[in-house]
Parts: sequence; C-alpha cells; structure tokens
Amino acid sequence: MPLFSQTITDFWESQFFNGDVIYNDESFTVTINHDLNEDSRVMVLETSDGRVLAVLTPEMAEKLDLSKGQELSELDFCHKLNEGGVILHGADYLFYFSEAEKNVLLQENQEETLRQLTEQDDAIFSEFESSASEQDLDDAYVELDHWAVFGSFERNRLVCAASMYPWEDDVQIADLGVLTLSSFRGKGHARKVVRSICKYAYEHGYEPQYRCQLDNEASTFLAKAAGLTLFGKWNVISPDCTIGGSE
Repeated sequence: MPLFSQTITDFWESQFFNGDVIYNDESFTVTINHDLNEDSRVMVLETSDGRVLAVLTPEMAEKLDLSKGQELSELDFCHKLNEGGVILHGADYLFYFSEAEKNVLLQENQEETLRQLTEQDDAIFSEFESSASEQDLDDAYVELDHWAVFGSFERNRLVCAASMYPWEDDVQIADLGVLTLSSFRGKGHARKVVRSICKYAYEHGYEPQYRCQLDNEASTFLAKAAGLTLFGKWNVISPDCTIGGSE
C-alpha cells in the first residue's frame, strides 16, 4: 500500500514535474513550468524522504541565470535566489493521512459532543469568535461559511471549531484550519474535531490537507496527535517580492 493517496501524489507531481526539467539528481530537481501563476512563480518542496524539488517560471529562470545542462545543487539554487533578490514566504509543513490511517479513520464513530455546524449556528459561532484573540482567528482561518465546519462543545458551549475549503479548483484537496479557545486547550477537543472533519471530507470525495508554519509547535503536535503524517515542507515566493512579477 502506498503511504499517501494517488490524489496527493499526482497533485504534487503535477506542480513540480510538469514542464522542462533542467536539472535532476537523486536528491534535487529543478523544473521550468510555463503555466505557473504569478503567486507561485517560484516554489520549493522538501519531501519527508529528503528530496528537494524546485519549480519556477521561464522568466524567473532567465532572471536567475538558470538553464538546462548546468550543474546545480540545492545550495547553488538558494544562492541564486539570494543573489537575484528573491524572497520566499516561509515554509509550511504539509500533513496528510496515510492510506493506512485513512482506513482507520473511516471506521470511527463521531462523539456526541461533536457535530457539523451550519449557518443556523451563527450566534453560537459569533460567541466563539468573540472569545478568541484576533491573532488566533487570523492564524487558524476558521470560518462558518467554509465548505465544511465542525465544532466540539463543552457544557453546551462551542469551544473548538475546524473548517475546510477546497484548496484548488481542479483538485479534490480540502485545506483545514482549527481553533480551540485558550482555556479549553489540552483536553483533546482539537484532535477529535480534526479527525471528524477529515472523515467528512473523505466521505465527500476530498483529501484533507493540514498546513502549519514550521515554528508552530502546538499545531505540529496536533497534526501528529490527530494521526496525520508529514508529507514535506512547501515554500513559495513571498507576495511582497516584486522580482519576476507583473509590473
């Protein structure tokens, strides 16, 4: 059995191998792709097995003096990014369920203190938001109008919520965010909500995706506690970087 689903494998291969491979060895690959949009004109993926994949637009390759046939290493590539003034946004960890863990998840029953939230829960959700800090709300990006929303309750109060939205228009991957009110953390609410919403995603044809910044230790711990497996570290060009962008 493969570690991750074919949906995940195919998606990331399409991101990093569609185009002209200008350098490839057992640990590092660079590809030029004409179809990248401006927001992803440079992307780097370091997979959990140690491979580093880079992709960029032809315009960016020209600016960085990258061409087919030249010897490259990951360090060389990073130097060229620095010399060219290219700033990356800052990597995210990418977590997915392994195929084995997915099968376990699909057999679970939802706990009574958990349920799906709808627009009828607007008052409950508003109270939940008002009890969270602005920073936590921004970091989690949990919204009641997302494609799927689940919540965990304690004494009839919503104390943890997770929401999902389709990540790309043409691929069945749903990106999730989760937020637990600070005074209710450490009680297992987030783990249960994440597993419930991910089961719902699978049942509706989506592959759940969990992302977090590398320095977010609590979120990284939650991903592992919820049964997710690290796929890799993904980085894109910073939205503040004007190199190789439209004028």
